[in-house]
Amino acid sequence: MTRFTSKLLCVIVIGTCHTTLLLAQNPDSSNVAFGGFIDTYFAYDFDKPAQRDRGYTTQPARHNEFNINLAFVEARLAGERMRGRLALQTGTSVNFNYAAEVNNRELAQLIQEAVAGFRVTDGLWIDAGIYLSHIGLESWISRDNWTYTRSLCSEYSPYYQSGVKATWQTSQRLAVQFHVLNGWQNLAETNNGKALGLQAAFTPSEKFSLTYNNFFGNEQSDSLASRTRFFNDIVLKFALNPSAQIAGVFDLGLEEKPSGSGNSTWYTALLLGRFEATSSLAFTGRIEYFSDKDQVIVKTGTPGGFQTFGASLTADVKVAPGMLWRAEVRMFNSKNHIFPTNNATAFSRDNAFIVSSITLSF
Repeated sequence: MTRFTSKLLCVIVIGTCHTTLLLAQNPDSSNVAFGGFIDTYFAYDFDKPAQRDRGYTTQPARHNEFNINLAFVEARLAGERMRGRLALQTGTSVNFNYAAEVNNRELAQLIQEAVAGFRVTDGLWIDAGIYLSHIGLESWISRDNWTYTRSLCSEYSPYYQSGVKATWQTSQRLAVQFHVLNGWQNLAETNNGKALGLQAAFTPSEKFSLTYNNFFGNEQSDSLASRTRFFNDIVLKFALNPSAQIAGVFDLGLEEKPSGSGNSTWYTALLLGRFEATSSLAFTGRIEYFSDKDQVIVKTGTPGGFQTFGASLTADVKVAPGMLWRAEVRMFNSKNHIFPTNNATAFSRDNAFIVSSITLSF
């Protein structure tokens, strides 16, 4: 993997130099656009966690509190040979998702994306910097998702990553990405190795799409024995008719056990159905299951780890151009008592909450 990664980086450096010369000879006709997004919410958790911090999901992060889930301002560059995005952010989901950053967390969490790219040739782009994760069905930005809150499979795969990627649009139906990354949702490098990622997106028709994503790398520090992680993500979307759509996700992760005796595994399944009743009103139902018995990704401190079923119903109302009101009810049932309650020393197997949000895009 090291030799392959080195060769890829050499190709990228050579390509960068070549493109820089071209840009110097022929200035790009690029457009810069500015925008922003505000996601306000109020959530009520029926377990009433004592510290107001909800357990196991970062959206919504807080109980019985008006707050900002995510707000950002952005500048986008779009040209024939250059592109980029700089976005600065804040919000409760930001605070929780960057908690594990080891260097300059306060500064690091302000940067949602800082990515620059160039076109090598028709259909082939190289982008580098900090950018949103290639894995999963759902975006960090709630307006882009069928549900307001992210599903468990999205919560426990990376929100963001730092590295370089090559994107090749091989045809109208197939696009492929290859990533070289610092690691699994970390900006600061934690070891001497680099992680790899792949995406293959197949869209045979306007009604159907199939995407495969993966991640391969070691997430242990150099002071610990290497433990390879291999994560696989499959996403399907199908339009039944202009008003009804369904989507499914299946994830499977493997990581070497500390003892060296085989692999720990975790997996998740998700099914979504969306119905647009009118041009301004839509409903989405969701069922999901997540299993991580060895607590590779989800730490519970209980025997049997994280084995949780979930369901939700979301209503969307387009209030005005750029403004969306959403309401969602969501419940979980776990094998173990893991969800925080109003008693700081007591936990529940079941959890339910309601959340309402108003978002503005500009």
